Amino acid sequence: MLVVDKRPTSKLVEPKSIEKIFQIDEHIGAATSGLVADARALVEKARMESQINKITYNEPIRVEGLAKKICDMKQMYTQHGGVRPFGSALIIGGVNESGCKLFETDPSGALIEYKATAIGAGRQIAMDEFEKKYQEDIKLEEAIELALDAVYEATEGKTTVASAEIAVIDAKDKKFRKLSDEEITEHVEELLIRKSKEEEED
Repeated sequence: MLVVDKRPTSKLVEPKSIEKIFQIDEHIGAATSGLVADARALVEKARMESQINKITYNEPIRVEGLAKKICDMKQMYTQHGGVRPFGSALIIGGVNESGCKLFETDPSGALIEYKATAIGAGRQIAMDEFEKKYQEDIKLEEAIELALDAVYEATEGKTTVASAEIAVIDAKDKKFRKLSDEEITEHVEELLIRKSKEEEED
């Protein structure tokens, strides 16, 4: 499950034109932070690697295998003259036969597997929220609630329906899908009501 905050830098920007969550394959998605153009190039590379694996081996690419390929490419761009490192971090999430997988890749090509993680502005605040509330047996609805809590804290309460983007990959059918505007509205409104109540109690 992937959740991002995509607040426009100007009120003139159309929020729907900002995309930070991308589908890589039927069972894999990626959330990006940093330079948008670099992120798109990495997403296209990931999609290509996924299709090459499917054609060559007649099976979906493993999430870890794809993450390593992207990190190998990122690392290569740090050691040659005449090129610059990619200015984008990616969270790559998906479902293997062994279960749900989540990997964080940074511009240097480092790769770490997490149970829950965050990238971009406010990362440490979001990570603190995950450290406090994450549980091993967390359900999908609870995971969405936790992720939105982390985004809310990291953005200092500026989360809105227009700024939130959510995608899920069901562990059973292994299918990536982005939540509809109606579903996002429901989740964000629940978040704002819950936070309002917590502030009143404090």
